[in-house]
Amino acid sequence: MVMSSNGIVKEYTHPLGLGDIPEAQTAEYWRKVQAEIDRNGITRPKGWTVSWHSNPAIEKHHFGHSHPMKPWRLTLSKSLIMSYGMHAAMDTYESRVATREELEDFHSEDYLDFLKTAKVALPDDTEVMPYNLGGSDCPVFDGLFTYCSMYAGASIDAARKLANEEADIAVNWSGGLHHAKKAEASGFCYVNDIVLAILQLLRKMPRVLYIDIDVHHGDGVEEAFWSSDRVLTLSMHKYDGMNFFPGTGDLDRTGPIDEGNPGAHHAINVPLLDGIDDEQYVWLFKTIVGMCLEQFRPSAIVLQCGADSLAGDRLGRFNVQVQGHGACIAFCKSLGLPLLLVGGGGYTPRNVARAWAHETSIAIGCDATLDPIIPDHTPFKEYFRYDTIFPTLEQILGDPRPNRNSAKRVNDIVQSIREQLRMVNFAPSVQSRVLPPDLAGLTQDVEDALAEEREEGDEDMRHHKESGVGVAMELS
Repeated sequence: MVMSSNGIVKEYTHPLGLGDIPEAQTAEYWRKVQAEIDRNGITRPKGWTVSWHSNPAIEKHHFGHSHPMKPWRLTLSKSLIMSYGMHAAMDTYESRVATREELEDFHSEDYLDFLKTAKVALPDDTEVMPYNLGGSDCPVFDGLFTYCSMYAGASIDAARKLANEEADIAVNWSGGLHHAKKAEASGFCYVNDIVLAILQLLRKMPRVLYIDIDVHHGDGVEEAFWSSDRVLTLSMHKYDGMNFFPGTGDLDRTGPIDEGNPGAHHAINVPLLDGIDDEQYVWLFKTIVGMCLEQFRPSAIVLQCGADSLAGDRLGRFNVQVQGHGACIAFCKSLGLPLLLVGGGGYTPRNVARAWAHETSIAIGCDATLDPIIPDHTPFKEYFRYDTIFPTLEQILGDPRPNRNSAKRVNDIVQSIREQLRMVNFAPSVQSRVLPPDLAGLTQDVEDALAEEREEGDEDMRHHKESGVGVAMELS
């Protein structure tokens, strides 16, 4: 191992270890991986750099046998990514544990103290502790604080790579825990690595667009930046009121009601019903993201790639396939902005692994040449059930769920968001209540850039507000 240029993260040749492969088979495994690299034309990207941040110790934690969250899904994803040899096209880093100071950029001291010292619960213990810890959703298991600190450290390091222009795309599939609040665990999430990563980006970048394609509303991130005009949050999710967790994210939840609050209109929510398919989902994604880009003009994108929006997920109810999910990542990549990819939900491990392996191939630019047949030497191949990255809906579900999203409903959502975006100022102020005090001295360059942008953009802004946002599109 060698220290990277920033002295914080470690770079390593075989990023995720081979502990599950007998030593005698290691050489043969790597020979097969190299053959797969050659056969699929996997090379380092020309013109952009991808960094992959992970730590094999994250995979070893266990929420409990009956709990939907299985960190082992990261092991399955790793086995597929590495068996194709995709790691050879990336800068690979062993993520470190986030420091206490870094976690306090967002989370309260009292909450972190309790998270670190909370008593490990017995498997059948349903008692809910302070800060919403315990119970069936957010159990206290052995090594919890270390687990949280590792996945948060990976997202922080990934964000720093982007902010320091040492990577164009940074990937942390162990991150994406979007429900965690400042002083509360929620929805299997304890520390909000996304908020911590965005705060790192805001040190160097004026505006960040956060996009969430998890089946659940990205409430924790939205709430964290509720009063900021430097972050625009966009969440596409299933919404059925209090009948589906977390019960928030309706179309009218657009930010603070007070027009004087900088965060007004900066929360975009796309509430979906069961059964949405690739065609509708991708059209909605490209249309709405396109409108956000035109009006908000972000400096970077953070994309939460929750795989529970895939068909066949243990908790989700959509008909989205790996191809449609990946098309969202491909669209964001095509925009040429610094891009942070993080994981999120996903409770059928084989689906998670397929999606994140495919999306890794998109990040490094080998998706067009990658053989969709899973390599025979892939560890745990038997867990995939079908030997392809792209199983059909019939293979996944038998009978696809009825699509309850009518064309009229989808177009009404787009029109409502178009009207909302007319109120978004693309040259926000640096000052934001969400920024911790230690960032105040690091934002002068951003302040200067925004001042120049506002001076040059007044006339353009008037034109945007008068003419509207985006191009009207209809979905047949």
